[in-house]
Amino acid sequence: MQMLDMETPTSYALMTRKIEVTVEPVYLQRESNTEVGRHVWAYTIRITNFSDETVRLMSRHWRITDANGNLQEIQGDGVVGEQPVLKPGDEFEYTSGVPLATPSGFMVGTYQMEDAEGQPFDIEIPAFSLDSPDANALIN
Repeated sequence: MQMLDMETPTSYALMTRKIEVTVEPVYLQRESNTEVGRHVWAYTIRITNFSDETVRLMSRHWRITDANGNLQEIQGDGVVGEQPVLKPGDEFEYTSGVPLATPSGFMVGTYQMEDAEGQPFDIEIPAFSLDSPDANALIN
């Protein structure tokens, strides 16, 4: 077994319909309080449009699971109050955060996009791990 280095940021990426979603989660030690079961992460997401069509991000759907298996689903319009339009070659980046009651968990989701003709389609957000330094994350 190998111990994960919690100092090194980990990046996760997935491409759907030539639109790439990259996620980099970071544990926020100063925002967390292990004594009361509050563990907080920030995650930066970059969406890059490698396709030859203009698309718009309409909504998001997150599935967040903590180390106890508790599932929380979040749905809503846009991201960080925006519904960005991405022309071919454009990137959109934002940072958000998530608290958990456990020192580890994971997130996965989808963005509902719309093409130039108004046709909806989903792109996948890669599953990514949320591991605090207290989580003792192991790779087998």
